Amino acid sequence: MSSVNQQSQPVSGTREEWLEKDRKYVWHHISPHNDHPMIAVSGEGSWITDQEGARYLDAMSGLWCVNVGHGREEIAKSAYEQMKTLAYIPMTQSHEPAILLAEKLNDWLEGPYRIFFSNSGSDANEVAFKIARQFHHQNGQPTRHKFISRHRAYHGNSMGALGATGQAARKIKYEPLGVGFSHVPPPYCYRCPFGKSKDSCGLECAAIYEEVIRWEGPETVAAVIMEPVITGGGMIVPPPDYMRIVQDICQRYGVLFIVDEVICGFGRSGQRFGHQNYGVQPDIVTMAKGMTSAYAPLSATAVRADLYDLFRESGDDSHFRHVNTFGGNPVSCRVALANLEILEQEQLVSRAAVLGRILGEKLEPLLQLPSVGDIRLFGFACGIEMIEPDGSPAKAESVMKVLAHCKQAGILVGKNGDTVPGFANILTLSPPFVTTEEELDLIATSLYNALGSLHDYQN
Repeated sequence: MSSVNQQSQPVSGTREEWLEKDRKYVWHHISPHNDHPMIAVSGEGSWITDQEGARYLDAMSGLWCVNVGHGREEIAKSAYEQMKTLAYIPMTQSHEPAILLAEKLNDWLEGPYRIFFSNSGSDANEVAFKIARQFHHQNGQPTRHKFISRHRAYHGNSMGALGATGQAARKIKYEPLGVGFSHVPPPYCYRCPFGKSKDSCGLECAAIYEEVIRWEGPETVAAVIMEPVITGGGMIVPPPDYMRIVQDICQRYGVLFIVDEVICGFGRSGQRFGHQNYGVQPDIVTMAKGMTSAYAPLSATAVRADLYDLFRESGDDSHFRHVNTFGGNPVSCRVALANLEILEQEQLVSRAAVLGRILGEKLEPLLQLPSVGDIRLFGFACGIEMIEPDGSPAKAESVMKVLAHCKQAGILVGKNGDTVPGFANILTLSPPFVTTEEELDLIATSLYNALGSLHDYQN
C-alpha cells in the first residue's frame, strides 16, 4: 500500500490539449457549449487558480456554497480519517458521524427535528414533498397533495423540485413536470407585482397565500415551500413580517410550512439559518451547500419530531419508503461536522453578518450609475439589479459584458441566468466568510468599473 503522503504525479499536457479533452468528453452544467472553459486546479481562501496560474477572487463561493473558503486542510484530514475507518454503510442502518451531525443540526435549528440525509438540495426538497404528502395521508387527510411556491423561486432540478420552481426558463422542453404545484407572486418590492409602493404596501404578497389556499381548497393543500430570500431567482428580499404572516396562514389552514435553506443556511444570512432572521419555526427545513461548504456532497431534510411519529406506526406502507444510496455517507457527515466546527470556532456566522454590512457600504456608490436600479442584501449575499435607461430590466448581453469585465479583472461574479424570461438582469455576490475587507474592495471596485464601462459603451 502506498504512503498516504505520497503525491501523485501531475498529468502532463498543454492547456489546449486539456481543452480538447474537455470538448470531447465533458458536458458542462447549465451552460451553452463552451470551447474555452476555465480549468481550475486549486483554491485557497477566497481565491481560485486556473491551469495557467491566473488567480480569481471567487465572489460566489462556487455556487453559493464554499462558506468557509477553499483549501481547508482540516476538512480534508477529517475525510481521510473517516475513509480509513468506515467509508460507507447505507442509512438503513446508522453510523456515528450521522448521529453526531443530526444532533448538531438540531442544536443549530433550535428545535426537535428528525434528520433525513440525501445528496443535494434537489434531493432534500423531493424528500420534503413526499414526506408532506404521506404525513397528510396518514393523518386522515389523503386529499392534501398540492404545494404552493413562488414565481422566481428555485427549488431544484429534479422533476418534482422543478415543478415547485417558479422559473419558466428552467422548464422549457422538460414539461410536464410533477403535478400539484401552484405559484404566487414573489415579494418583489422593487417591481411590486401588486402595483404597490412602500407607503401603500399592505403585504399583499403575504396575504395572497390565504386567497390561493381558499381557491385551491384547503383540504387539497399539503404545504407551502419558500426560501427565506429568493436567491438564485434575483436575490428578492421580503419585508420583515412576510414569513411570519405566511406561517400564520399555514397554521390556520393546517398546511405544512417548508423552508428551503439550501443557500440561506449555515451562516449565509448572518444567522445560522435564514428563517431565524424572521422569527419563524418551520415544520420542515431542507438544507445542503453550506452544510459541508461543498467539500463533499450532502443534504438533509429536517422534519419536526412530532410529525415523524406518524411514520412510526405499524403497517406495510406507514414507514417512509425512500432510500438514497449516498445520502448520509459517513465521509460526508464527518466533513460536515468539521465544517460546522470551523464555523463555530472561528465565529464565521457573526463574521458573515459583519461582512455583509461592509459589502453593502462598499457597493452603495453603484446606485449612482445609470445601469443600476437596486441593490438587495441578505446577510453576506447580494443582488444588483441592472436596468436599461428607461428603467426596464437590462438585457442579458449587458449582464454578460459586466461579468466578462469582472473576470478580466480577476473577479468571479454570478448572475440569475435561465430563470424568468426578460429578467436575467441580476448580478449576484456570495463570497466566502473568510473574505477580507481588502478583497471586498476589489469586488466593489471591479463592479463599479465594469458597470461604468458599460455606460461608456452605451454612449
